[in-house]
Amino acid sequence: MFNREELEKYARTLWWGLTTARTRGFSEGDLVLIRYDLDALPLAETVWRMLLDKGLNLVQRLNLTSPMELAFYSKCGRKQLEHVPAGEKELFENLNGLISLIAPASLTHLSDVDPKRIGIAAVARKFLRDIMEKREQAGVFGWTLCAYPTPALAQASGMGLDEYAAQIKAACFLDQDDPPATWREVFDQARAVKTWLNSLAIDTLRVESKSTDLWVAPGDMRRWLGVSGHNIPSFEIFLSPDWRRTRGVYFANQPSYRSGNLVRGVRLEFREGRVTEARAEQGQEFLNKQIKMDPGACRLGEFSLTDRRFSRIDAFMANTLFDENFGGRFGNCHVALGASYPDTYSGDQAEITAERKKELGFNDSALHWDLVNTEPKVVTAALKGGGSLVIYRDGEFQH
Repeated sequence: MFNREELEKYARTLWWGLTTARTRGFSEGDLVLIRYDLDALPLAETVWRMLLDKGLNLVQRLNLTSPMELAFYSKCGRKQLEHVPAGEKELFENLNGLISLIAPASLTHLSDVDPKRIGIAAVARKFLRDIMEKREQAGVFGWTLCAYPTPALAQASGMGLDEYAAQIKAACFLDQDDPPATWREVFDQARAVKTWLNSLAIDTLRVESKSTDLWVAPGDMRRWLGVSGHNIPSFEIFLSPDWRRTRGVYFANQPSYRSGNLVRGVRLEFREGRVTEARAEQGQEFLNKQIKMDPGACRLGEFSLTDRRFSRIDAFMANTLFDENFGGRFGNCHVALGASYPDTYSGDQAEITAERKKELGFNDSALHWDLVNTEPKVVTAALKGGGSLVIYRDGEFQH
């Protein structure tokens, strides 16, 4: 699927992502974790060699295989589900970088597992994500991730394996001589959009499509982010809204594979910031238990738009990393239930304490679940000084 040259291009692209995502440069001796699924081993080995040449200290972690993951969630008691191995906290407190390589061998192997059990394990490990978040705010940690083609992903998307691999190559610009150079161009184009959006005094945003009529409030002290190197590929422009002012209806017309489950046709109704009604054409029980994972799981942590002119992704990929960056004919809007991104705070990152996040309406949760709408839509901003402005129409920002 990938020859040696393409693997090396992918590795260099991930290095661009990792160094762009971290506000400070990397130095010899910095500690980087490579976390990968078994099917991504060829890419993991290539990344490993590249980072060693840069003088970095490395830790490698093979993710649980699908049978191991199924056994874990099926057989473990609560104490086992909540157990975090000794040394894990110390590792994350010293990490300077993380590269995750996603290559699932199965997408539905946990469909018969009680979603509550998956939630218990996620909540118990949330503190590790909090550690990484604080280190990222301090500028000493950066992360990036990507996907590697597998038969399970190809089958779920309705493509052959080679066709699926070709989608990844095109989306990540691996079919070009210098992918990082192209990413730098996209970075500059996205920066122009973000500068424009951040110049607007937006009170609320209204998203209207055939199945969605949603009001979202960006909130005070917010900034739009995107194309930051954290995800390869990534074309979205996003912020974390003030969850308390969300209202209306949101519909995800794109299916979602999450935690070994397939969910289709998610319709969410929000009142005073919380989901008051949640329906799914498929996966209702899983949806119900996900939004009850913790108090913040039924609230918005992210609002995002993708310009179709940036993204070369034009097919359903059965993988959130790609699907949330879908370009196609009309781009996409996606929202995430659960955790917010504190780096969308527009002030000094050192100021964004837990108390400050709560005060400003940043959401906190062990969940972060992206749900995508690819319908033609209009997004209208109501401005604080009065008046309104269409900022996005039929897949394109109107800057």
